[in-house]
Amino acid sequence: MSDPTLAALMLWAIVVGLDLASVLQGLLNRPLVAGAVAGVILGDPGAGLRIGAALELFALDVLPVGASRYPDYGAATVAAVVMAAHEPWVTALGPAVLLGVMLAQIGSGSIVVHRRVTAWALRRTAAALDRGEPGVATRVHVAGIIADLLRSGALAALGIGLATWLARVPWLDLATARALTIVAVAGGFVAAIGGALRRAGTARRIAWFAGGMALGVLGLALR
Repeated sequence: MSDPTLAALMLWAIVVGLDLASVLQGLLNRPLVAGAVAGVILGDPGAGLRIGAALELFALDVLPVGASRYPDYGAATVAAVVMAAHEPWVTALGPAVLLGVMLAQIGSGSIVVHRRVTAWALRRTAAALDRGEPGVATRVHVAGIIADLLRSGALAALGIGLATWLARVPWLDLATARALTIVAVAGGFVAAIGGALRRAGTARRIAWFAGGMALGVLGLALR
């Protein structure tokens, strides 16, 4: 991987990390978007779309609202695409998605740390904020964005570093890699369906959801 490509990937991973909650919030953090752009940067848009779509199944139920704890799939998806780019997708998708899911959970922990740092900064400036001193709120806000930038950068560096190393080491045989791909896709669909059922809520909505799924399966079977 050339230095400009690595720099572009790092920058993109940081941007999608910041997009999750701190700034923009333009859905750049969604795995499908993050993966597609990472694939273009690496010259393999197909891998980016496949990895992004697979991780999107896991991330469909993620809603970054309030104090809820949620995975960070932005930099995790970029790293997963780095691992799978220019490799046969049948064997590369499973291990790459597994790496992405693990990194997303690490990202969840990093978000908690970032919140604690922000809370500490607010406690330190509470008196000045109460007095309405000019510029204090802006400084706290900017400091929070910078802290999130560092968090996203650290997660991106960890993920891309791991992905680059794992891509070079033949640590799985062909059969195991293919089995992981099947497990990753199946697990993604289970996660997506489970999230949809949780959000459906009432029995009537669940019945409509089940009916829609049954019609979809029937349509596929009749093709």
